[in-house]
Amino acid sequence: MVTLALQPLVMAGEGWADYGLVDSGHGRKLERYGPYRFIRPEPQAMWMPRMNSGGQVDWQAHGEFVPGSDEDGGGRWQFAKPVPREGWPLAWNEAKFTAQCTPFRHLGFFPDMAPVWDWMRGQLAGKPDATSLNLFGYTGVGSLALSQCGPVTHVDASKKSVAQARENAALSGMADRPIRWLVDDAAKFTAREVRRGRRYDGIILDPPKFGRGPEGEMWRLEESLPGLVADCAKLLDGDSRFLFLTVYAVRMSSLAIGGLLAEALAGLPGTVEHGDLAVREDGPDGRLLPTAIFARWRQD
Repeated sequence: MVTLALQPLVMAGEGWADYGLVDSGHGRKLERYGPYRFIRPEPQAMWMPRMNSGGQVDWQAHGEFVPGSDEDGGGRWQFAKPVPREGWPLAWNEAKFTAQCTPFRHLGFFPDMAPVWDWMRGQLAGKPDATSLNLFGYTGVGSLALSQCGPVTHVDASKKSVAQARENAALSGMADRPIRWLVDDAAKFTAREVRRGRRYDGIILDPPKFGRGPEGEMWRLEESLPGLVADCAKLLDGDSRFLFLTVYAVRMSSLAIGGLLAEALAGLPGTVEHGDLAVREDGPDGRLLPTAIFARWRQD
């Protein structure tokens, strides 16, 4: 029977050649994406920026995302220096992808997921041809990372995101990897997989707070997540290795989503852990900036 660990964890990502958290504070963060630097809102950066002189912040950036007055989203990019609108190439380990300033303040991938990609590959180590399911797979960097372990099913409701994921696979020289690229509603697809009697060795879910499927299906995290997790549990068995769930931008505890996983996976062996995802600032005294909460199930 699954065990719920009560002590929260921190999964902290470090910068690498193509990405780094340069500084943070006063509700914003300064990041480097290859040769370009950007400022984006970050409500959890409540401290003083390190790069300040006499109380004046000295951040030199190519662009800044200025949020709208609506707390649920909106805003626009303001550019101080030229930035390729069509994007530019970056890499994480063997995975290559295109970074781009999107209307949703993101830049085409989520760098705080890097320690998650490493962790998942570690869980699948030693299991040949491990099968993985990536729900809400976005532009596919996680799917490319998992594909070194075996076949991956990548599901996202956005046709544009799936097309970008395919392009990233080609850019990485991984177009021939065993990845199924599907434009589909995550909840509907998972329910069909349950009816088909499918199973997976690992599942990752990275759901938004709110969204719509390709046919207008409504997704609201608090309402829709329990049913999706329950169906994901039916796709796992005693030989499976992991389920990883991340949640962004909601007023929710990691213990709450840990409890949700523990209930859904009660019949399986292993452990459910929970905590914060974070990114460490560049430099020897880099602080940890929390970005999301997570819950994960693993075989012991």
